[in-house]
Amino acid sequence: MTKPIRKTLATLAVLAASLPVATLAQEANTGTSFVENFDKINRKIWYVSDGWDNGAHQNCTWSKKQVAVQNGVLELTFEQRKAGKRDYACGEIQTLKRFGYGTYEARIKTAEGSGLNSAFFTYIGPTDKKPHDEIDFEVLGKDSGKVQVNQYISAKGGNEKLVDVEGGANAAFNDYAFVWEKDRLRYYVNGTLVQDVTDPAKIPVNAQKIFFSLWGTDTLSDWMGKFDYQGPAKMQIDRFAYTAPGDKCQFPESITCRL
Repeated sequence: MTKPIRKTLATLAVLAASLPVATLAQEANTGTSFVENFDKINRKIWYVSDGWDNGAHQNCTWSKKQVAVQNGVLELTFEQRKAGKRDYACGEIQTLKRFGYGTYEARIKTAEGSGLNSAFFTYIGPTDKKPHDEIDFEVLGKDSGKVQVNQYISAKGGNEKLVDVEGGANAAFNDYAFVWEKDRLRYYVNGTLVQDVTDPAKIPVNAQKIFFSLWGTDTLSDWMGKFDYQGPAKMQIDRFAYTAPGDKCQFPESITCRL
């Protein structure tokens, strides 16, 4: 290595060391603003989980057969079918890229059934060689009249809040959004602010992947309710949008058009 190259690398190392932690954590942000209307599953954006589960707490195996697009709507299904080590199969998609600060919006109709979880969230963790950071919307099928918002910072949660969904999250499509900034995290349901986090210690810093999933449990009954299979269940996603900071709103109904 030549002396000029060594000097350049040393200079870069000094600059990196001087940057705030949040700035360094966001440097993996490779995603740009986009709107997904789910006319198809764009494999350049989305990865379909298939052939594994997330651990003993999950009673289903992710299967690509439980992920489909129908009439411009993404459908994730849960059904009794032998898949992998489990007697049930369930559906999940996730982005290939990571995304950082910005506005995340999804229009969703959730599944119904005790022991089921319809989730829209962002996540990064040890499998990506990063701390566990996460931002969640979760509707538990035992009570579709509420959605739980929550976030994890370096695997520390405990920030749960239950929010009413008028008419029921499973009865019609509802809009869920969060605006993630370095010093603030806001959650919205149908355009109404329902949670405003301003404590820096409770705001994730690492760029994350975007997930939609429908899954079930036999063990987390205190939280998700006793599992009670009543037949196939379905979570539907009509639209998703990510708007990077400073970009124009991506569609007329976007919350960024009025913030």
